Amino acid sequence: MKKLYFALVLILSAAACAFSEVTVSPDSPQIVYNGRISWRNPESPAFSYPGTSAEFRFSGSSVTMLAKPGSGHFMVELDNLAPFKINFSENDSVATLASNLDNNEHRVRVTYAIEGYQKRPEFRGFLLSDGGKMLNAPKRSSRRIEFIGNSITCGYGIEADSAREKFTYDTENHYYTFAARTARALGAEYNVVARSGIGMYRNYGGPTEGTPDGCLPALYDRTLFYDADEKWDFSLFLPDVVCVNLGTNDMSVNKGDSVRYENAALQFAKRLRGYYPNAKIVMLTGSMLTGKNLGIVQRALDRVAAAMRKDGDNAFYRFDMSPQDGSLGYGAGYHPSMRQAEKMANELTCYLGSITGWKQ
Repeated sequence: MKKLYFALVLILSAAACAFSEVTVSPDSPQIVYNGRISWRNPESPAFSYPGTSAEFRFSGSSVTMLAKPGSGHFMVELDNLAPFKINFSENDSVATLASNLDNNEHRVRVTYAIEGYQKRPEFRGFLLSDGGKMLNAPKRSSRRIEFIGNSITCGYGIEADSAREKFTYDTENHYYTFAARTARALGAEYNVVARSGIGMYRNYGGPTEGTPDGCLPALYDRTLFYDADEKWDFSLFLPDVVCVNLGTNDMSVNKGDSVRYENAALQFAKRLRGYYPNAKIVMLTGSMLTGKNLGIVQRALDRVAAAMRKDGDNAFYRFDMSPQDGSLGYGAGYHPSMRQAEKMANELTCYLGSITGWKQ
């Protein structure tokens, strides 16, 4: 009887091994990452900015993603299928991306759709079907863009049906922003450093004197938005183009100071040039600025651009995206709708193409 028992155990164990999934660790060299990522724990790398992505090629009939519970929403692109959203709730650490695939080559990219400074997301790898195999890493694009911004860049409320809707992470989606759309249209890799409510010198609703410890320039050197200790290694991502869209929150509730804003913008421009001596730097105005405040920011940025060029910086640019008027709808809290973001992307894509020579 004992011999029969052990024989059955061996058979069941062998069967389990024969049909086990293939585990892919987060630090697999076949995965191409974009975005600021902390690798202090290579088994669970952390990130906080929207647009952070992982992409790879594989063969197999299914693919599953692993992440820290509560990491939030991701957009998934699989082969040429329509993109779709997944969510890691507080009780979810596993999400099936695809099943019942043929065993040919497939390509998948997952992109963080929301802001992660509260959820503190982490990648924890992937699972492939039994017999699945990771293939050579996708070829990286030779084009690189960095987007620095606020809620417009994050995709705050972009999936909401009206301006009256309150914000939830369910309606935030960076994938549909002007930034992500522009990068896809130009076939560029991109990094994002952005948070809702943040400004160049003053955050939303802050004192006229500014928010010196909480504005974006003060936090720009961080790998993770919420961690002051781990500094970003700027050599890891050297963009061809840097797009900065900050000013909406600086002028919020009509309490912005144009002189303080301009001084902060000039100092940040010089700092960016130090990090990226060969990049084209573009200071933008976004669609939420209108009227008097739009004019204040435009004139300030025009003077910043003139000052940079006077100092010999001939790769410093200015561009204004069209202000929104409601004809294309609104997202939550009067943020850009998906149609408005598409319009912004079309404008910026054409402009960046004109200064880089990049074709769509």
